Amino acid sequence: MGAGQNRNQLVVPQARNAMDQFKYEMATQVGVTNQIQGGYWGFIPSRDCGAVGGQMVKRMIEAYEQSLSGKAQF
Repeated sequence: MGAGQNRNQLVVPQARNAMDQFKYEMATQVGVTNQIQGGYWGFIPSRDCGAVGGQMVKRMIEAYEQSLSGKAQF
């Protein structure tokens, strides 16, 4: 694989578009969307990318906890 290619494997490949949209939503919250150029994240510092991933994990855990309590709000 060349530079800039996604190596992550999704358990449900049909979820790729939804996951990409989710990633961009979290990038907006972190404030790094202005640094993404044509889908290329290479200009974003690793600390900021980590913040995006951290927000994604936080949101997924919250959604899972809500689903366990019977109050799912996705």
